[in-house]
Amino acid sequence: MTCSLIYITARDVDEAKVLGRALVEARLAACANVLPGIVPIYRWEGEVHEGEEAVLIAKTRTELVERAIAFIEARHSYECPCVVALPIVAGNPAFLDWIAAETADA
Repeated sequence: MTCSLIYITARDVDEAKVLGRALVEARLAACANVLPGIVPIYRWEGEVHEGEEAVLIAKTRTELVERAIAFIEARHSYECPCVVALPIVAGNPAFLDWIAAETADA
């Protein structure tokens, strides 16, 4: 069993909380952390923008990543949301076992 982190940006803390809670309730993530006050600087439609966002980090089994990405894309307010997965290459075995136990069977 392997685990991954899903890094998601949201328009604000409220959206990040809604998305994180939905992932956990659907058992697509064992846990979701919301980090407020992120300042994105990005190019969109030919212009450089700066704004304010929140980051959501979800912990899940790697086999659930594609389902979780589709789940977020269907509920996100952005036209092109940042939803990317990063593999967890090592960690506390008890914590990784907890992730496996708290997420849905694939």
